Amino acid sequence: MEEELKLENQLCFSIYTASRLITRMYGKYLDKLDLTYLQYIVMMVLWENEIISVKTLGEKLYLDSGTLSPLLKKLENKKLISKKRNDNDERIVEVIISEKGKNLKNLAADIPGNLFRDTG
Repeated sequence: MEEELKLENQLCFSIYTASRLITRMYGKYLDKLDLTYLQYIVMMVLWENEIISVKTLGEKLYLDSGTLSPLLKKLENKKLISKKRNDNDERIVEVIISEKGKNLKNLAADIPGNLFRDTG
């Protein structure tokens, strides 16, 4: 019973540790773009969908509004996105990628290949 409760025997901890290590590996590439990992994954969604509701974005990334709201504010301050209320339903807030945000995609294009190379 005690063996089962040791931290090193927990699958969830192994996955958590691997996730943290990989996220840290992204850092050296994302620093050049002035993005955090969470900002980067938001931008990836926006490179695929130039306009998306905050609710849908949160669902895609498994982020709650308490995490997503300040994240979007920072991206807005960097002029990578803007937010507006939907014309047909003002309860819906939409996130729109800016031209600067679109241009960042070209600078990020090498990141997946670099990470693949770094991890072997």
